[in-house]
Amino acid sequence: MQMPASQVKVLVVDDQREIVEELCEFLESNGYRCVACTSSTNAIERFVADPTIGLVVCDLNMPEYDGIELVKVLKKKAGQERIFEAIMLTGRAEKQDVIKALRQGFADWYQKPVDVHELLEGIKRQEAELLARQKDYHQLGHLNQKLKTLSESIEGLYQDLDKARPHAQADAASNEEGDADSDAIPTIFAPLSPRQLDVARLVGKGKTNYQIACELGITENTVKLYVSQVLRLTHMHNRTQLALALAPSGSALRQRVTEH
Repeated sequence: MQMPASQVKVLVVDDQREIVEELCEFLESNGYRCVACTSSTNAIERFVADPTIGLVVCDLNMPEYDGIELVKVLKKKAGQERIFEAIMLTGRAEKQDVIKALRQGFADWYQKPVDVHELLEGIKRQEAELLARQKDYHQLGHLNQKLKTLSESIEGLYQDLDKARPHAQADAASNEEGDADSDAIPTIFAPLSPRQLDVARLVGKGKTNYQIACELGITENTVKLYVSQVLRLTHMHNRTQLALALAPSGSALRQRVTEH
């Protein structure tokens, strides 16, 4: 008996038993393991119970669920973590049926009576596509986990910086006492975290959200969030007020904003 050439099982579904038996016998002789079903409901049960099923070959016109309805149910059962490819068989090659099937997720279709050798080549192509998609999915999963870990590390670093900030501010105040520094940050910005202060300074320089995102290595959405937090914590209404408040200490405009 020939050993299976593929670890991916093929679910063969058709309400005509002789067609199912013929296709399964041919595919198994070419190294594929098959799951034979003559009803849509049985196909759903077998698909859910066997996660190694990755290819579905089904007839379009069947009682209970037709081929398109069956694949829609299988997709719902599979969720986002299980990937499979579907091939449709049909005795009537009406254009609207084929278009509808392809839109609903079928990868390919063959007209009955099926040329089993052409079908075999199609199954091999879809198997290669399936394995590539599964590889990309697993790689993306590992990348997402790394990004999550990195994000947690960065968040922890900012928390440590925020804890150390009061001590650093006290030391700076002690060292610079009596020094008339024209670039000193107004006390209205004292509640800000280091990253919020970085964003505020760049806003004060007239930078756009995109420019700030590039300079700080964060997304534009994150910049928008920081700007919103800065305005709320400093009780300012817009970016113009923020820029004026960060103007040199001798500026009359800055004095008017900070005294407000």
